[in-house]
Amino acid sequence: MLASEVVMMRDTFPLLTFLIVLPFVGAAVTLCTPKGRTEWAKAVAFITSLATLGVALWMLADFDKAAHGYQYTVDHDWIGNLGVSFSLGIDGISLFMVVLTALLIPIGLLASVNEPNFKQFAVWMLFLEGTVIGVFSALDLIVFFIFFELVLVPMYFLIAGWGHGNKAYAATKFFLYTMAGSAFLFAGILMVAYLANKGGNPLTFDVRELTAWVSEPGNVSTRTSRLLFLAFAVSFAVKVPLFPLHTWLPDAHTEAPTAGSVVLAGVLLKMGTYGFLRFAIPMFPKAAQYFAPALLTLSVIGILYGAIVATMQPDLKRLIAYSSVAHLGFVVMGTFALTTTGIQGGLFTMVSHGLTTGALFLLVGMLYERRHTRLISDFGGLWKVIPVFSAMFLIATFASIGLPGFSGFVGEFTSLLGTFVTRRWWAVAATGGVILAAVYLLWAFQRAFTGEPEGENLGLNDINARELLTVVPLLALSLFLGFYPKPVFDRMELAVDDLMTHIEETTGYTEPDTPEPVPVEAEGHGAEEGH
Repeated sequence: MLASEVVMMRDTFPLLTFLIVLPFVGAAVTLCTPKGRTEWAKAVAFITSLATLGVALWMLADFDKAAHGYQYTVDHDWIGNLGVSFSLGIDGISLFMVVLTALLIPIGLLASVNEPNFKQFAVWMLFLEGTVIGVFSALDLIVFFIFFELVLVPMYFLIAGWGHGNKAYAATKFFLYTMAGSAFLFAGILMVAYLANKGGNPLTFDVRELTAWVSEPGNVSTRTSRLLFLAFAVSFAVKVPLFPLHTWLPDAHTEAPTAGSVVLAGVLLKMGTYGFLRFAIPMFPKAAQYFAPALLTLSVIGILYGAIVATMQPDLKRLIAYSSVAHLGFVVMGTFALTTTGIQGGLFTMVSHGLTTGALFLLVGMLYERRHTRLISDFGGLWKVIPVFSAMFLIATFASIGLPGFSGFVGEFTSLLGTFVTRRWWAVAATGGVILAAVYLLWAFQRAFTGEPEGENLGLNDINARELLTVVPLLALSLFLGFYPKPVFDRMELAVDDLMTHIEETTGYTEPDTPEPVPVEAEGHGAEEGH
């Protein structure tokens, strides 16, 4: 009886709606706490974010990895005469982005308890959480677009209000760049719905119905599908950001508050790569194949360019910002390899990057609080002064490099393997980015943490319990997934298989088999037979 009640609740309770609304309600309650009672605002913000995380973790545990299609779906008419519905659902492609969002918000709040005007800061963080979860859950293109744009508002105010240095410029540049890219997306959405309606279908923006109709051979001309793919791709490429549309990212990362950088790197950049997988590729699979070489080339350029420019950065935070350009290049490369292994590697890297880069941004933020500088030349010998902090930074460095045993290795290796099958020379070129990542991160660590400490560095305090509580979970998860990635791959497997099946059925494309290692016994047996 109890089991049947749980199943009934799973099928009828609007879990995703609750998951989106909860942070908005928490933000409103936080805003209404009495002025001067910062402890009340902190309590409401943390309770809300932890409750959201609890719901997300329950959903992760309850997720049926053997089921095809979307789960926890919600479908309600919203603006019926325009074909807009409030439709939500998640699958293996979006699941971990929702959970990662729910994880990073409480960590960001804990890292920011000493921020001035914490009440307003927490309101914007919770508002940001609700909008990002909405992006990864929306199955109606208009609902997706609304959340996609609403994300800009809290992020703008977080950078402009609590950022550093030239924060107004960075916030404005971030807003304008992404808003300009979204104009292409909105035009593409309207055109897709118009074409489907003109083709005899009821007016709708439901991504499931539009994908089925638009991707069907003969419904949309080759030229039109390529133009529509480009409209979606430009918007998502700006959000990733893909070279050469990346110039807003280093400024936004560098000037943003620590929590803003963590969330920006952890999940906001993934909205672009997610958009490719959820909308652009399924809707226009032939166009995706046509433009794949160009996007692979841009991704490899981004990998190498991001790594080379990161090597030359004097600012630790800016160095990590450029490393994100390189890491997201691996995601795009794996995605447009258009192989099961490549897409799985790209998705895994999306999760891994959120953990490792989030940890690095947290640690750099702690260093900035102590020295009020991020210039590598201002440090030196920190290992002798703050050994526990230095050990945490070294672990985060190894994780970001992709050392075997950490999640970064699993994601990047799988992306490269999946790309090598179909686009060999792109994969070979991209391996240079792996080598360069070790160069710029280890060189930066050497300059900042080894040698003899001098001046203000001699009086620094080591990492405290609160700070450890923010960074250790991220590094522990990276280590766990590095040794045991199966839980992630299992839950994304069917969604990726369904996407590849859709591509094959609509284009006639046949995915080549990923080569597997030949057992030593087989090699020896073959050699004997040949002899």
